[in-house]
Amino acid sequence: METVQELIPLVREMMAQKPSRKLVKLYVVGGVLALFGVVLSLMETVCSPFTAASRLREEEAARATLQAARERQALQAQALQEKDKQRGAILFSRALANRQHAS
Repeated sequence: METVQELIPLVREMMAQKPSRKLVKLYVVGGVLALFGVVLSLMETVCSPFTAASRLREEEAARATLQAARERQALQAQALQEKDKQRGAILFSRALANRQHAS
């Protein structure tokens, strides 16, 4: 059934065949479930722009957090390199001082 106009002839044909009560209940339950599906899909269609916008905001926040973490790691690595250079300079100057005294 692609259109609502097909629904009325179907119901008339069903009633002309005198279906049992269980069969009528089954058709009613199926119709109610189909109606719920239509309502839910309409709600999803209406609300989808809002969820897409929030998803974009979450992605931007995640990127900003990742960028900040990378910058912190780079600063820490740079600080460690400077510290190692200072230690190396101290050790090198000590080695030169020891060498001058030894000769």
